[in-house]
Amino acid sequence: MKVLVTGGAGFIGSHLCEYLVSQNNTVFSLDNYFSGSFDNHIKGVDYLTGSTAQINEIVDFGVDIVYHLGEYSRVEQSFKDREIVLTSNCHGTYAVAEFCLKNSVKLIYAGSSTKFGDDGRGPDQSPYAWSKATNTQLVKNYGKWFGLSHAVVYFYNVFGGREISFGEYATLIGIFKERFKSNQPMEVVSPGNQMRNFTHISDIVSGLVLVGEQGHGDGYGIGHDDSHSVMEVAQMFSDSIEMLPSREGNRMSASLVTDKLKDLGWSAKVDLAEHIKEFKKANE
Repeated sequence: MKVLVTGGAGFIGSHLCEYLVSQNNTVFSLDNYFSGSFDNHIKGVDYLTGSTAQINEIVDFGVDIVYHLGEYSRVEQSFKDREIVLTSNCHGTYAVAEFCLKNSVKLIYAGSSTKFGDDGRGPDQSPYAWSKATNTQLVKNYGKWFGLSHAVVYFYNVFGGREISFGEYATLIGIFKERFKSNQPMEVVSPGNQMRNFTHISDIVSGLVLVGEQGHGDGYGIGHDDSHSVMEVAQMFSDSIEMLPSREGNRMSASLVTDKLKDLGWSAKVDLAEHIKEFKKANE
């Protein structure tokens, strides 16, 4: 197949590109390198530089499927970056939907599990969450109004190789790993009992590919069944804990919505606790 991955130089996108290339697909990446990295380039992928808002000008060739992962993806930071959120997420996803509609291409849209947070309050808890929930509705309506072939996936707290470990866009597990390696206490945002379903990147990729092949419509959550509090995860790394003030937009929980994907035969394989044990053993 001929596949386009937006955000293909990012954490999740690079792993998806790597797998797709290994299966002898022709793979293109469109990335503006806001959080993606040239270090994540995979041999055999054709990399295009630019914003998804310009997809119709940049991608002047046909593809069979688009995996749209290339969006801004941080909750708390989105309060400061609201202009970037609007430009990257809302304008970009509209352009991608139009590209797929015009070219009769199946669109796999990466929604956000923040949509399911805190008993339905999630979509209004941050600019990021709002933009993602709005985009999900846009993609679904393009299917309803115009017949766009699509499927919507939802990631739950992804971890694994190439995750961002430093700065404002780092993942929680990435931060904890770096603090462990430098013998620093784990920093936990109050109250610490926020629940998360941490899911390994290999399980995310297998879910994405399966939805690309067989999925249609909304509701394909890709998340591990086991949930852990942020405090519990910190304690898996170290007994030395420092509490940080609470942050706006930091949800307490999110419902796990994986039934549709499991009906296709998917299940998570990698356990967070075992992953951390192996990481600690390799870095002690």
